[in-house]
Amino acid sequence: MNSDHNTSQNRLTALFGIRYPIISGGMIWCSGWRLAAAVSEAGGLGLIGSGSMTPELLREHIRKCRAATHHPFGVNVPLMYRYADEIMQVILDEKVPVVFTSAGSPKKWTATLHDAGCKVAHVVSSSTFARKCEEAGVDAVVAEGFEAGGHNGREETSTMVLIPQVRQATALPLVAAGGIATGSGMLAACALGAEGVQMGTRFALTQESSASEAFKQLCIGLHEGDTMLSLKRLSPTRLIRNGFYDQVAEAESRGATAEELLALIGTGRTRRGIFEGDTVNGELEIGQITSLIRDLPTAGEVIQQLITDYNDGIKHLSPLQ
Repeated sequence: MNSDHNTSQNRLTALFGIRYPIISGGMIWCSGWRLAAAVSEAGGLGLIGSGSMTPELLREHIRKCRAATHHPFGVNVPLMYRYADEIMQVILDEKVPVVFTSAGSPKKWTATLHDAGCKVAHVVSSSTFARKCEEAGVDAVVAEGFEAGGHNGREETSTMVLIPQVRQATALPLVAAGGIATGSGMLAACALGAEGVQMGTRFALTQESSASEAFKQLCIGLHEGDTMLSLKRLSPTRLIRNGFYDQVAEAESRGATAEELLALIGTGRTRRGIFEGDTVNGELEIGQITSLIRDLPTAGEVIQQLITDYNDGIKHLSPLQ
């Protein structure tokens, strides 16, 4: 993968019309139009995270993103989000070229999006769901290991284990996600059968991310073990250990019901933590790989460093005799 204009194409870059097979995660409260446009301008595929937006706010972000870049970009849609149907209508109205779906069945919207000329990728946490994606006709599959931040699959399969199994299960173009923030991580994922990567945490901790400065500063100071998979009774979610996490852990340890946990979470916890910067009582979602990140560069700098490190990694690999 060369950093010059003769970059060799693979199935993902050809599918999405991008220069590098690098995709930003569609993260709530982090992935607004500024981050999406910056990633797309740098040669990757930027995604707007619609899971924290009303339909009309998403429309505004789509239009601002289109004004900021002439390159392809997309929208991530959690299919179980309460506004999912209205969000999809906005996407169709605005003729967004790429949609990444998650947290639901890919069958519901794929055909409609294809009829509108949209490319569709779906996020999975197992090879079983990857096969269902192929049956549903999606264009690409994102295999996300449980190292990832935010909502995770119940299988708790790590990325290094998941990628080769999904590769065996489907012939679809394959994107690796979860625990990837470096060129060497990307190289490892590609060695296992992926054709590109999706990074959430690394792009959440950039200058263009819409997360609060307090959240970003907390994240770049975290160490191994400072994030944990929690809320398994509801929907497994990777959280930073803080006051809110302690409340959840205590409730889970005494066998709290799903209803009690929902009441504890209440409304607006992720906004409070990630967007508004309440690092004690907010719900703080970030991936395990944050313990490796100590800076807040631009999205463009992230991509260029990724390409450099990827190519250097190839050069330093030696064949076994």
